[in-house]
Amino acid sequence: MEREEEGKRIIILFAEVITMSKILLINGSPNEKGCTYTALAEIAATLHEQGVETEMIWLGKKPVQDCIACHSCMKTGRCVFADIVNETADKLAAADGLVVGSPVYYGGPTGFITSFLDRLTFSCTKDARMHGKVAASIVSCRRGGATAAFDRLNKYFQMSNMVVVGSQYWNQVHGFTPDEVRKDLEGLQTMRTLARNIAWITKCIEAGRQAGIDYPTHEPVTMTNFID
Repeated sequence: MEREEEGKRIIILFAEVITMSKILLINGSPNEKGCTYTALAEIAATLHEQGVETEMIWLGKKPVQDCIACHSCMKTGRCVFADIVNETADKLAAADGLVVGSPVYYGGPTGFITSFLDRLTFSCTKDARMHGKVAASIVSCRRGGATAAFDRLNKYFQMSNMVVVGSQYWNQVHGFTPDEVRKDLEGLQTMRTLARNIAWITKCIEAGRQAGIDYPTHEPVTMTNFID
């Protein structure tokens, strides 16, 4: 009887957290409604079906300032440059995770998105703003270079104590135009599977938090420099 009551409590708990999750979708393409957007939109639609709120953030066409290694953010928790990086960091603090998307340029992600992520992840280090949140990357390419770009983006999350979510294949779509991407049936299915996994893990994390399972306490970071 006690086990049955506990099962009912867990079901109610999951029902309560369904509407509490929010995922930021970062479009790192200079084209607002291009191939990368098409893949992110597929993720957004599926997340909505799963009861997860989303917000699409387009980085725009203007250059994104590089990190200048001033380390001001280590004191203030904010990047010294007041732009979309700080705006996104504020939104991320209230969100449950993010999905970062980029087209493939010469086997890697765009300069927009790498400059953005260099500063976002570094400036969020002070208050561990990204720790314990879910994260995923997706890439769009015409033909090749997708896995190299995908790997590059995931490194930001793996070094930020985030929960990196996978899918049924590498998170990539192929096509030179949005219409061609829509013909990539496997790629779009991979996006939908990724979205369902994100929704599930996000809800599991929130249910665990409400059940008293807190984020782990980590040791102070030990940094070593390989210099004789």
